[in-house]
Amino acid sequence: MRTSNPVHRPPAAPPVRTRRSVSGLVLACVAAAAVLTGCSMEEATCGGGEYPVLSVGGTGSACVPNGEEPPEGYTRYPEGKVPEHVGDTWDVYWQTHTVDEHGKVVEVPEAG
Repeated sequence: MRTSNPVHRPPAAPPVRTRRSVSGLVLACVAAAAVLTGCSMEEATCGGGEYPVLSVGGTGSACVPNGEEPPEGYTRYPEGKVPEHVGDTWDVYWQTHTVDEHGKVVEVPEAG
């Protein structure tokens, strides 16, 4: 007759596998929370309560509190051409274009 050892237990999972599982679970929860709360993983051009402005004659930009006018040397982006996130279509566009002193959109000459 064969007897089993009541103290014998199967070996535990390697610690690496456990850490990997926990990391995966944490990342899944963060992603789910972002989707459920409507958070974007993209970096916003300006913070809440601010809007972006473009430097006149250059490619620089700044953020101005809502309700305030742009500082001297800056203007609002043309309607419909406002960058919302770093690297979006309009953010890339305004790296090579600007608004001149008459409000006309022009290409920025290449430096060199």
